[in-house]
Amino acid sequence: MSVLEEMRIRSLGVIDDAVVELSPGFTAVTGETGAGKTMVVTSLGLLLGGRADPALVRVGAKAAVVEGRITVSPGDAAAVRAEEAGGEIEDGALLVSRTVSAEGRSRAHLGGRSVPVGVLAELADELVAVHGQTDQQGLLKPARQRQALDRYAGDGVTVPHTAYTAAYRRLRAVSAELEELTTRARERAQEADLLRFGLDEIAAVEPLAGEDADLAAEAERLGHAEALASAAALAHSALAGDPEDPEGVDATTVVAAAGRSLDAVRAHDPALAALADRIGEISILLADVAGELAGYADQLDADPLRLAAVEERRAALTALIRKYGQDGLDGHSTAAVLAWAREGAARLTELEGDDDRIGELTAERDALRAELSGLGQALTDARTEAAARFAEAVTGELSSLAMPHARVSFAVRQTEAADEASGIDIGGRSVVYGPSGADEVELLLAPHPGAQPRPIAKGASGGELSRVMLAVEVVFAGSDPVPTYLFDEVDAGVGGKAAVEVGRRLAKLARSAQVVVVTHLPQVAAFADRQLLVEKTVDGSVTRSGVTVLEGEDRVRELSRMLAGQEDSETARAHAEELLATARAGG
Repeated sequence: MSVLEEMRIRSLGVIDDAVVELSPGFTAVTGETGAGKTMVVTSLGLLLGGRADPALVRVGAKAAVVEGRITVSPGDAAAVRAEEAGGEIEDGALLVSRTVSAEGRSRAHLGGRSVPVGVLAELADELVAVHGQTDQQGLLKPARQRQALDRYAGDGVTVPHTAYTAAYRRLRAVSAELEELTTRARERAQEADLLRFGLDEIAAVEPLAGEDADLAAEAERLGHAEALASAAALAHSALAGDPEDPEGVDATTVVAAAGRSLDAVRAHDPALAALADRIGEISILLADVAGELAGYADQLDADPLRLAAVEERRAALTALIRKYGQDGLDGHSTAAVLAWAREGAARLTELEGDDDRIGELTAERDALRAELSGLGQALTDARTEAAARFAEAVTGELSSLAMPHARVSFAVRQTEAADEASGIDIGGRSVVYGPSGADEVELLLAPHPGAQPRPIAKGASGGELSRVMLAVEVVFAGSDPVPTYLFDEVDAGVGGKAAVEVGRRLAKLARSAQVVVVTHLPQVAAFADRQLLVEKTVDGSVTRSGVTVLEGEDRVRELSRMLAGQEDSETARAHAEELLATARAGG
């Protein structure tokens, strides 16, 4: 079993530097009001992932530091989690530390390794159950009472709750999609009409990818056909000569003459032969170009009707590009128009399929509601069965806490839904449902015979609530134990015989777990295996010597002070010794 052996606290609240040594059994932390007892609870909270409040840092200090040493056994959940986080366990001890700076920054270390604070919080779930005044107030809330019941029930509720939660989440998702489709029906219809209009326009023109660029080039050529033909003819004459001007000089003739002049002497110099070859290549190229120029003019289409047809087609394509090709990945082009058409057709198919989708979702929603109805009833049945066992167990504990006639019960009920659409059918009634089912759970207390059971928020005094809280935790200890229990003045409002019974019950709990109690009651402190006294120095701080283990005469003096406010009162001393004797005798 994991046990918190020691904590060192520095610069936290009123504590300057103090070491808290805890018993593996029952440790009581006592001291005068304002001495800093609750800082023990705060320190443990920080050590186990609690919220870092810079206001906790002692005035004048740069940071508050809490360090703890926890003994663990191989295979303990805490040991496994620490090793998963990379922490090291030395000689069966796990070192944990938390630092909170005055600026609010927080750091955590586990087994010598820096870890996220969340890892410490996960470790806390395996190590410690912390209860104080705020926890008692939390128990007044029905949601917390339902959580407590579910925790006690274990797999009996967890299994149907898991199935219910999965169906609930799916129902929420289906209902949200269905609502979105039905409420946007008008917008979807308008979008579909616009898409159809655009697709019809594009289909009427039937554009081709790259057609706009091809037509632009053709229009340019047709618009300048005469100039192109004249230029081609002049170029042909310059290269190949004009039959009507036999005296004219042309490039082909000149190059041929140059070639002949070199051919006569090329055998005498390889360099000159190479130049002659290049002139030969030029001659061939000139002949090819001249031939193509001759054919160019014959093939040139100067038909004005074709030009008009091209311009008309270009105008139709331009209109499409202006409407549908502005945002395409291919820029302003017919390719962008075609991309819009593909996307629009896919979206139109999606929109036209919404009616079918609405039908599918409606059927799935109805099936899920029916499934959720059965799962919700199973969850209610499981909670009702567990509630009877839980109430009986807590009632039995209360009899050991000086409330022998008190009776605890649970009311498990559902709230009627405003209409069938907003609820699910459970037991023939439409009830409000949520992520944890349709049940409202309320803890009821009848403090004495003949009293009507009332919600503990209304029917329990402060002392009764403290004992109910303790009884609940003791029942949990039997069904879902943790190694360490920390109670911060859970005995508030309790006195006399009831306080003795609380001390006795805490001592019994400490036989199977480590129990740490911050208390102002001597009747509770007397049952502790170890009593720690928290004292301030004259300057208002708690130093290393300010947290001491009380033994023998010192413990009697502290119990006397707690009993009568006077350490040297003979009556108080006698009462203190009697309390200790009673505790040692087992009550």
